Amino acid sequence: METVRLTYEGIEAQLAVGGDRPPCLIGIVTDAGEAAFDGPAVPLVEVMSPAYGHDLPTQRLSGTVLGARLRYTGHTRCPHGWEVELADPVGALAVTLRLTSRAANTLGAVVTVRNTGRDCLVLSAVPSLNLPISARTAGSATHRTDLHVWHARGDWMGESRWRREPIADLLPDLHLPRGAAAKRAERWVSTGSWSTADALPVGVVESEAIGWALGWQVEHNGAWRTEIADLGSGLQLTLSGPTDADHGWCEVLAPGEQFVSVPVTVAAGADRNGVIRALTAHRRTARRPHRDNTVPTLIYNDYMNTLMGDPTTATLLPLIRQAAGVGAEVFCIDAGWYDDSSGWWDAVGAWRPSTTRFPGGFDEVIQAIRDAGMVPGLWLEPEVVGVRSPMADALPADAFFHRGGVRIREAGRYHLDLRHPAARAHLDEVVDRLVGEHGIGFFKLDYNINPGPGTDRDAHSVGAGLLGHNRAHLAWLDGVLDRHPDLVIENCGSGAMRMDFALLSRLQLQSTTDQEDPAAYAPISVAAPMTILPEQAGSWAYPSIEMDDEQTAYVLSLGLLGRLYLSGFLDRLRPSQQELVGGAVAAYRAIRGTIPQRFPVWPTGLPGWDAPWLSLGLVGDQDTLLTIFRRGDASPRVGLDLPAYAGREVAVEPVFPTALAPWGTAWDPEGGTLRVLGEGAGLAARTYRVTPTS
Repeated sequence: METVRLTYEGIEAQLAVGGDRPPCLIGIVTDAGEAAFDGPAVPLVEVMSPAYGHDLPTQRLSGTVLGARLRYTGHTRCPHGWEVELADPVGALAVTLRLTSRAANTLGAVVTVRNTGRDCLVLSAVPSLNLPISARTAGSATHRTDLHVWHARGDWMGESRWRREPIADLLPDLHLPRGAAAKRAERWVSTGSWSTADALPVGVVESEAIGWALGWQVEHNGAWRTEIADLGSGLQLTLSGPTDADHGWCEVLAPGEQFVSVPVTVAAGADRNGVIRALTAHRRTARRPHRDNTVPTLIYNDYMNTLMGDPTTATLLPLIRQAAGVGAEVFCIDAGWYDDSSGWWDAVGAWRPSTTRFPGGFDEVIQAIRDAGMVPGLWLEPEVVGVRSPMADALPADAFFHRGGVRIREAGRYHLDLRHPAARAHLDEVVDRLVGEHGIGFFKLDYNINPGPGTDRDAHSVGAGLLGHNRAHLAWLDGVLDRHPDLVIENCGSGAMRMDFALLSRLQLQSTTDQEDPAAYAPISVAAPMTILPEQAGSWAYPSIEMDDEQTAYVLSLGLLGRLYLSGFLDRLRPSQQELVGGAVAAYRAIRGTIPQRFPVWPTGLPGWDAPWLSLGLVGDQDTLLTIFRRGDASPRVGLDLPAYAGREVAVEPVFPTALAPWGTAWDPEGGTLRVLGEGAGLAARTYRVTPTS
């Protein structure tokens, strides 16, 4: 065996190639240091086919016959990295593994499988990357008992719930015979088109004992699977898009045809925060360029705890005046603007303004937004057509998802299949009309149903039909932004049921949740930057007259270190509350231009769902912005770890609110700990700027 070193801008991937074995990753050299992988030499690429199966019976994605037969044939440079060529010397299969790096300490991967034979090749899983996760740094090795995995669950109004679990608990020592491996793996799977509705496609394995961590994200807007397996001699991580076992996916390649896997990225670092810093940098460099990326737009939306999908001219005009008065730059009319009846849910799809909600015409409201100095925005749920909508019959039947010859119906809606030109043409007409006729400059794109594993129309499997639609959806979004490059588009998938990087590499912001209870909101907003960029994390700020001033400051703080996303009846607030809204907007305007250059940290740890104290920090070159949330009957004192400033003196400056009683702060330079005294009960929050002075 020989070592091939693939180096590109801040990372070196070391591959063992040659001999009678498939190539494998044996080490990574990054800014964080050099790590050699211990344990099993696992094939970099696995290819699952029902015609070949596994070498030994297993439920894992690894250990495939085709993967074991692949041999290294060479490598070439490509944009941002390298293409590694592999082939099956005894079959008719060629594989290209593209390894790229768009940010320091990160490695992206995509696999292309080509059928070079004379017969059809059936695929049932094509993982994008397969690598060991037992490491050795500076002479110290990870041990099974030292490794922990960070992973997260999501749900509607319960997004981004992270937990830390020992690998030894997830994959206990089964006392298997020498040389044997467990048949199962610890799996995180997302089914259907809500890519983050259950498990999140992001995770971290960490060894505090040797200062080594490996993070990952699957960059796909549909079905995916991640697994960690115990091979007896070590652990292995496999990242994949849809599979036959989990998603009813298979693809049949005719001679000469190829299949491309979904993109994935891994990041190496000394700890969890270092890994998330690297993934954050990757997310920024891999995004579609847009003016909103550098200075996040300040948006007011009329929905959350406000009109709740029932807008009219009479209710909107006061909100428009107030939103403009506090400095909003976009006013978004949310759900209901197209509704002439009380049963709009199953009648959506034509996307024409209501004739009853706006007696003076829809453009009266649009013009009021424009006259107030704001950009008009609209809520849209483009991928669905209600069963009572005229579009349900106007579009060809083949423009919708089918299964077994039946059009799929879910919660009173049909689902458009964006592989069909008529479906894409319909949505292009809707967007172009709303932009051209009404001057819409912002869209909130929602997505409130999951049609299941997919569609079998013009596809070898339901999973293949869904994957084709997922990719057509991304292409459609690219086309919209190509035609309308100044549009700002929010990704809202029933809160945050689809906050994957495939969509967020294209769109400008992401709703973090639909959570209506501010007490439950803080852990969601604090944890969001594990998965999405801080500047993309749109967290609702919905003050109401029923709140006291501390509660008002709390809800306004939810998005202060991300994307402040205003809502609420601002015209009904008390003067002291209005002063707080003005203070939050002023504070956000002062810092928002720096947020896209900062990196998230969690000085009190990733938040528990019921944790009394929570915090999020954004680290910059010169200082750290820090928001602290207090909930319930918390102890009045909390310590926040800022190890980067240990041994130095710091200045602690209040950012928001400045009109309420200050909390006490004390800095311990030896421990690098900021101690905060926030006396009182109930919801409260404070944001500080911490600047080293020595």
